[in-house]
Amino acid sequence: MALPKLTPEQRQAALAKAAETRTARAKLLAEVKAGSVSLEQLLGRDDDIAKRIKVSQALRALPGIGNVKAAQLMTEADVDEARRLGGLGAQQRRKLIEAVAG
Repeated sequence: MALPKLTPEQRQAALAKAAETRTARAKLLAEVKAGSVSLEQLLGRDDDIAKRIKVSQALRALPGIGNVKAAQLMTEADVDEARRLGGLGAQQRRKLIEAVAG
């Protein structure tokens, strides 16, 4: 399927919106890294910014969790490595919260 042809103004608007979204996502992950937002709070959010964050990226933003630990936690919770927060089921969310807490 071909992409629609955008006018220069539409293209600029789309690029600005994408940059704004990336900035908001980075700010949210920085709050997680600082400890002001917990994993449970992040999973409870219902906005598009939080929903589009990859689970592995969110776990790595938590203090004390790196690539290996994030992969282990995702395996324990039966979460695919490409999954995003918005695509998690209730049981996967619960397992992740328990795994991080325990």
